Amino acid sequence: MDWLYNLLFSDGIAHTILIYSFVIFTGLLLGKIKVFGISIGGTFVLFMGIVVGHFGFTVNPEIADFIKDFGLILFIYSIGLQVGPGFFSSFKKGGIALNLLAAGTVLLAVLVTIAFFYILDGRISMPMLVGIMSGAVTNTPGLGAAQEALCQAYDAGQISEIPQIALGYAVAYPFAVVGIITSIVLIRVIFKISLDKETSDLEKKDDSQLEKPERLTVKFTNKAILGKSLHHIREMIGRKFVISRMLRNDEFFIPQSDTILEIDDVLLVIASAVDAEPIIAFLGEKSEVNWKASEKQLVSRRIVITRNEINGKTLGDLKLRTIYGVNVTRVNRSGFDLLGSTNLVLQVGDRVMVVGELAAVNKVENLLGNALKKLNEPPIITIFVGIFLGVLLGSIPIFFPGMPMPVKLGLAGGPLIVAILIGRFGYKLKLITYTTLSANLMLREVGITLFLASVGLASGGQFVETVFTGDGLMWIGIGIAITMIPLLIMGSIGRKFAKINYFTLMGLMAGSSTNPPALAYSNSLAVNDEPAVAYSTVYPLTMFLRVLAAQLLILIFI
Repeated sequence: MDWLYNLLFSDGIAHTILIYSFVIFTGLLLGKIKVFGISIGGTFVLFMGIVVGHFGFTVNPEIADFIKDFGLILFIYSIGLQVGPGFFSSFKKGGIALNLLAAGTVLLAVLVTIAFFYILDGRISMPMLVGIMSGAVTNTPGLGAAQEALCQAYDAGQISEIPQIALGYAVAYPFAVVGIITSIVLIRVIFKISLDKETSDLEKKDDSQLEKPERLTVKFTNKAILGKSLHHIREMIGRKFVISRMLRNDEFFIPQSDTILEIDDVLLVIASAVDAEPIIAFLGEKSEVNWKASEKQLVSRRIVITRNEINGKTLGDLKLRTIYGVNVTRVNRSGFDLLGSTNLVLQVGDRVMVVGELAAVNKVENLLGNALKKLNEPPIITIFVGIFLGVLLGSIPIFFPGMPMPVKLGLAGGPLIVAILIGRFGYKLKLITYTTLSANLMLREVGITLFLASVGLASGGQFVETVFTGDGLMWIGIGIAITMIPLLIMGSIGRKFAKINYFTLMGLMAGSSTNPPALAYSNSLAVNDEPAVAYSTVYPLTMFLRVLAAQLLILIFI
């Protein structure tokens, strides 16, 4: 049985793979167990790593460090790619208020952490408090950024050893999941919120549908603009709309920019709801037409853009109406419908609604691609170009007056920023940023499980002694305070002063803690998608601020 002993305890590639595989699959299985309807999920890999490490199963530290850092990069980068397209648009309209509240939550968590550092008069070191804070806000990338900052300080001779701050993270994390949900419930109790009333108020005030394209049937009766071309009429109205098709003398056809409208022409107009009434009033009056009859002459087809050559071009660049005589009425991107305006920039993965004669639509389909199998190919080049640039950016020293050493974005911040930028602007560099949701989740989960397993294995040998014979109970109390105080304060401000709907507020509180279980709880109460929308609105900025805050606290207080 020497072979088994060597496999379990001798340092080697097979031993490392065996240990990591065991920690990850057992952690993921145990993470599915629900307690009071709540499961920790993949984070249980960290605790399984601690257990395995406690019983003496270790791996080569250099190999473990590489696996940990590479896993963190994969996790961070895949998140950045996913949230990148909506990162900057999240600051529009109500997103500004939500992001300000989320940023306030992050700032308060930092202030509470600093307060405990001074109240305890240094009894708990700032690095360990940052580990507790990362667990208290369930933010694994923040833990990774803090650990990397400690490595930088160690390499620069600022500290003599690297503390195992993952111990604080592991202690605080389980109570944080419960604390976040408890804070959401307390806000509801404090303000005596009725879910039925919130739903009713949301339906009355919800104007989110105003931006979504809708179909209007309009009969042209305005003699004042008779003889004008569609191009001139569009400029005169000053609103964005697309005329999908029109009916004249019982004949359906696709209008062009130079088409001259005649009295009693019936138009199928695609426009946002907020523009509907002005367009109808300007053109004539609402009408009713069975547009299905037009399908005998015209077809509508949703075509997926899969050709790399189309990536980054606008609809106006393609001149589909001029060359092929077809109209693009809507473009679906990541589940959202966008109006097919001429200045809309197209990306691989967009689903374009094209209306026209069958032969013309077939030609447009060949132009755009519509090869669905191609979308299953992950953009490996983009991924590693982004990682390369992210590591370069993260390694640039940034000097701040009064700080003992320069700040670096590191292996967490650098790839995150680059991924967000590539996700939003990658098409300008002809980079394909589209990945299927399953591919993105696979990359993300592989990365985070490798990171958590590495952290757990490294911390396991000291966990029991540190937590149960040291300040473990104090760590738990500090973690709960860091979790709940910022959420209750900012949640109250959001409800009392910003008058935010409770369903949106739940998503805000879950997103500002980057906590999927809290989002799942919020979704279970809501009969709408408001929690998920708010969560995704604040998640990118919150993630960035959490990573940056953890690193800055380490570098300022060491």
